[in-house]
Amino acid sequence: MKRHWLLLALLVSLVALVAACGGDDDEGEEAGETTAETTADTAEAGGLVTFETGQDFKSILLPKFTGVAVFDQANEGAREAAEELQADPPEFLGPTADNSVSGQIEIVTNAATQGVDALMISNNAGDQIEPAARQLADAGATVVSWDSPIPSGEGESVFVAQVDFDETGVVMADMALNILGAEGGEFAILSASPDAANQNAWIAAMEEALQDPKYESLELVDTVYGNDESEKSYNEALALVDKHPNLELIMAPTTVGIAAAGKAMTDEGLCDKVKVSGLGLPAEMKAYTESGCAPEFALWSFVDLGYLTYYVAYGLATGQIEAEEGAQFEAGRLGEYTIEKDPTRDNGLRVLMGPFTVYDKDNLDE
Repeated sequence: MKRHWLLLALLVSLVALVAACGGDDDEGEEAGETTAETTADTAEAGGLVTFETGQDFKSILLPKFTGVAVFDQANEGAREAAEELQADPPEFLGPTADNSVSGQIEIVTNAATQGVDALMISNNAGDQIEPAARQLADAGATVVSWDSPIPSGEGESVFVAQVDFDETGVVMADMALNILGAEGGEFAILSASPDAANQNAWIAAMEEALQDPKYESLELVDTVYGNDESEKSYNEALALVDKHPNLELIMAPTTVGIAAAGKAMTDEGLCDKVKVSGLGLPAEMKAYTESGCAPEFALWSFVDLGYLTYYVAYGLATGQIEAEEGAQFEAGRLGEYTIEKDPTRDNGLRVLMGPFTVYDKDNLDE
């Protein structure tokens, strides 16, 4: 009899233990659900959202093309963000420079069948990318552009802008005026590709800025394209000098183009006659700036741009924020950001990173 009572007592204890363990699991699930609901409620209420980490998130980081230092830096930043958010790092996938437009369209098209949660694209295909982006979005993925947006805004959720595009035009006009002086002179633009939305927007912004009487001594005489290929950009820079005998400055709003122009002017001994400026990497421009060939240039952090882009894509794809004006969120070490209407396009939203840094020989090493 005692044995039966002992077995019964053990059975009751075992049932109680199993129930207790099951209760902990339920409480854990409820806690997770409560946290997720709280995040969603905060976003819905227009409050500042701090993203919950560890969510399932499969993504692609798509540069204009591979083999360019600034895009490698963006990937570095995205991977840093992934580690902080305890999520999988993005697949860094891009076309070659000579196949950029069709290559990007192919990658975006294929992504629709690969089960990705988000694709982050530095668009080099203009509006040609729109059908593939819309197809990917219809398949349930979040499309975030960075560095260079989809001009129409169709197919993308948000554009992560490195700087205000209108400000870029003013910065380049100011650098041209600083280099050429009050007497001004002729200058030309060496751009990337004709389809690069960011390049086209910056050039348009500079042309608009030049309407200010402040810049009346500056004369823009030509715009050419090096397709962000070093050799072609090098040759285009030299062709500008041949075509325009009075040329005094080449303005290149592309890191590949400005470095190629600096090398071309240096190799041909033309730096005393033709200066170089634009958007460049300090490490690549150091020699040309110290020699006086490129007295000043500007840029932002591509590491930070990749970092912020990953945060935005993660928050959108995991449903913790919505792609709508006024949505506020924290992006790790970069701080607080707000999604806003993109004033540089007729349609589309943006997150504005900033700021610019203008480099000269005095702050190159900072």
